[in-house]
Amino acid sequence: MKPPAIRRLPHRSPSGCRERGVTMVMVALAMVSIIGMAALSIDVITLYLAREEAQRTADTAALAAARIISISGLTGDPNNSSLSWQAICGGSSSPATQAAIAVATQSAVGGAAVPTPSVLYSAGGSSSANCATLPTPGPFGVNPMVTVQLQRAGLPTFFSRIWGNSGNSVSATATAEAFNSSNSGNVGNQPPVSIIPVQPRCVKPWIIPNRDPVNPTNCDQGGGGVCSKLVSLTDGSITRPGMAPTGLIGERFWLAPDCLHTGSTCTTRLPSPQGNYYAVTHRTWLEPPPSMEYLPGEAPVTAPVAVPSCAAGSLYEQAVGGCDQSTAYQCGVQSSSASTPNLVDLNENPGAGTNDTMNGVMCLIHEGDARGSQPDGQDTLNVSSYPFQILAGTSNPLLATGLASGSPITSTNSIASLPIYDDGAVTINSSGTTPVTIVGFLQVFINSVDQWGNVDATVLNVAGCSNGLGSTTVGSPVTGTSPVPIRLITPP
Repeated sequence: MKPPAIRRLPHRSPSGCRERGVTMVMVALAMVSIIGMAALSIDVITLYLAREEAQRTADTAALAAARIISISGLTGDPNNSSLSWQAICGGSSSPATQAAIAVATQSAVGGAAVPTPSVLYSAGGSSSANCATLPTPGPFGVNPMVTVQLQRAGLPTFFSRIWGNSGNSVSATATAEAFNSSNSGNVGNQPPVSIIPVQPRCVKPWIIPNRDPVNPTNCDQGGGGVCSKLVSLTDGSITRPGMAPTGLIGERFWLAPDCLHTGSTCTTRLPSPQGNYYAVTHRTWLEPPPSMEYLPGEAPVTAPVAVPSCAAGSLYEQAVGGCDQSTAYQCGVQSSSASTPNLVDLNENPGAGTNDTMNGVMCLIHEGDARGSQPDGQDTLNVSSYPFQILAGTSNPLLATGLASGSPITSTNSIASLPIYDDGAVTINSSGTTPVTIVGFLQVFINSVDQWGNVDATVLNVAGCSNGLGSTTVGSPVTGTSPVPIRLITPP
């Protein structure tokens, strides 16, 4: 018998039918796991973002406190001889601590403000909420550090509450330092007999001699004598630390150009600028004493970042009225290279011969008229009590944002940094440029400028660097817009 043309398939068990729908069940189970993982990921990301917000808040708060220390002149009194530390960082009511707390509590972490953070001051292994209780003399006076610790509890959760988690918390710690290189090889946190130099940016091109204008010790007045220095050439220490009248901080004097009042180039009165200049031939002071002469520094080869932009004259004038970031005066280096110019440049007359200093300063500090009564719109410095208060002038640009004239402020264009050169190691050429060795920086508050290019200034701080055999410069220079720069040092 022939087989059938169409062969019938063998009969199968109905068990195959029972497997129908398994895939749908597996997908449903997988979706539960995927949704759970996604929900957990949302909570983890929320927690991570809150942690980043907390760290940024701590960083900003620590830097705010360090800035108060930097501009207060505290490091200009490294041994606390004036008992001035208490006024800066002496506990919860002090300006530095209050600045850190204000920044921290005004910031949001996880959608809400953080509680009051912990603020500690430390150096050399010691720490305290009151810096005045730290050992003196000690590293804090040279290398003060501030640590901010904060915690944000009860962060909201979106899905992990399903498993009973009612909230999370994040914490952050940040440490910032204000670094003054003066005598840091002996007292600071660096290895013994070594010093890290500073290299501030936006330094004004007024190169001043290493001479104390208020305490000349019968120097430059026709009587000879030994000149009192601003900083020691041996270890970079401040020769008269502390508050005026016994110390440098708070001294007020005139910065006068060591140039005749005629011509576009500088013809010096004497071979080198003097501290407390005295016109022997006339037996009169150049300005009401005290005064100090300055020489013009080399102007940038290209236009600096001029802020404010109203200084539109020569490149020298723009460097005075704005921020010259291209000219980097480096401590302890005598060089005519592009990276460390350190040059006196008599091709510029900063005084009445060009009015470059007058125009640049008027632009910088928003002074209305150099020939009129003062103050005339610029910010002012209240030195009646310590710490000094900077008060907004009637021409301060922040008044447009609602700031009231006379309100205390912590940032102003009237604060300037000046390079100090070793006037005993070089003779200034009669024309052209002369390379000089920068031995420190003077931080001043500019009160006003007159029509002759004389600048009325008050000392806020001093930073010296060692060029002597007793110390060795190590590492790359610490940069910033101040001779006492601030930076975060929180370990990663």
